[in-house]
Amino acid sequence: MYLSPKVMTPFIKKKELRKNWYLIDAQNAAVGRLAAYISNVLRGKNKPTYNPHIDNGDFVIVTNIDKIKFSGKKFNEKKYFKHTGHPGGIKETTPLILKNKNKSQDILKLAVKRMLPGGPLAKKQLTKLKIYSGEKHPHDIQKPTIIPFDKLNNKNLIK
Repeated sequence: MYLSPKVMTPFIKKKELRKNWYLIDAQNAAVGRLAAYISNVLRGKNKPTYNPHIDNGDFVIVTNIDKIKFSGKKFNEKKYFKHTGHPGGIKETTPLILKNKNKSQDILKLAVKRMLPGGPLAKKQLTKLKIYSGEKHPHDIQKPTIIPFDKLNNKNLIK
């Protein structure tokens, strides 16, 4: 199939990539909606130069991760599974157990990780996610753009 030069799809080069920094306050945010938004930003789907095979995404800083919410009874009844690789080695945990172990970061990280496609590119994109339990973060020098996640949609917050 022949394409004229006017119809060719432009691909962005590595030296033309621009990585932005975004700050999201996760207080009272729904975990699934927050994870879906973050995964789109990490992949670069919010940019017109999106290509699935290029790491075109931005950095995301999430604060107040201890105050995220689940809808319904998911906080107590949702289960995360992993397998050790040995016979009978399936392990199970819940968000309540993770929060009691002070691993609230893992709740959001697992949700975002499972929304990214598998492979080395997704692992690289996941390293651009920075999660902090309080208001403070060490990335002030990057001057992150604040995203009002609660204002994007009224369903994003759980009261």
